[in-house]
Amino acid sequence: MEKWLEDNLGALTEALSPCSRCPVANTERDVNLPGAGAVIAVLEKLLAVLYPGCHGQTPVSHETCHLHLQDGLREIALALYDQTRRAFEYACRHTACLRCDDCGARARQAVCALLDGLPEIRDRLQQDIQAAYEGDPAAMSVMEIVMSYPGLYAITIQRIAHALYRQGVPLIPRVMGEHAHSKTGIDIHPGATIGPGFFIDHGTGVVIGETCTIGRRVKLYQGVTLGALSFAKDESGALIKGTKRHPDVEDNVVIYAGATILGGDTVIGHDSVIGGNVWLIHSVPPGSKVYNQTPKPVIRPGYPVPDDYTI
Repeated sequence: MEKWLEDNLGALTEALSPCSRCPVANTERDVNLPGAGAVIAVLEKLLAVLYPGCHGQTPVSHETCHLHLQDGLREIALALYDQTRRAFEYACRHTACLRCDDCGARARQAVCALLDGLPEIRDRLQQDIQAAYEGDPAAMSVMEIVMSYPGLYAITIQRIAHALYRQGVPLIPRVMGEHAHSKTGIDIHPGATIGPGFFIDHGTGVVIGETCTIGRRVKLYQGVTLGALSFAKDESGALIKGTKRHPDVEDNVVIYAGATILGGDTVIGHDSVIGGNVWLIHSVPPGSKVYNQTPKPVIRPGYPVPDDYTI
């Protein structure tokens, strides 16, 4: 191995060195973005603010909780400001600075908007927790939901990421959202607008697209897709971005496992129930119950069962 390294290491290093021909190298000179690990570290601090002592190793000290919260918020503000400023600068370079704004000022505005909005985010999350407790007979306590339910973890991160998304922050909201996706199997785009009292039961395989709007007290089960029906393209064949592509779900809707609802013009009226494995590409009025006809399984006879067979 040493002989191979002596003969080849220099050439291999040169071939892999960050340069203008390597678009995925995050160097201080050419890209200067915060690493994904740094974004996730700030995200974990935000979770510690919203759920003190719940996602760490030990409970927080009751006597010093206020000071810990203050110190945590200061660390979040400074780190997130640096990260968002660099994200804005990166986006500005790649759009030839079309906005010509001060990236530092935009970053400051975005971070302040998130921090100012944390009390409202926490209030919404309290309604999400209550919806989970009331909607799941297996839930024995509120703390069980906070500390273990993947649906709450995913919507918590989405509400944080959505606040940054609304301020136009590039990249960072997607890193946050994909972190939740990788941990829970729940894929919620930061752009989706989701009302309070939202509950995802079980959760694995849920997909919620960027332009979805979801009302109050909506409940989804595993495997639900709220996606795009098709992707518009321009005359050169490139995808047209920024259009309404995903459905809207009004208040008090329940969508059961495996349902697929597609299209930017599709609206699920309030107080509707969408059954499992339903495929929908058009709107339904309020109070609808949508389900597939019961399939007729074919059961082939098995081996003959002896008269003395017991279980």
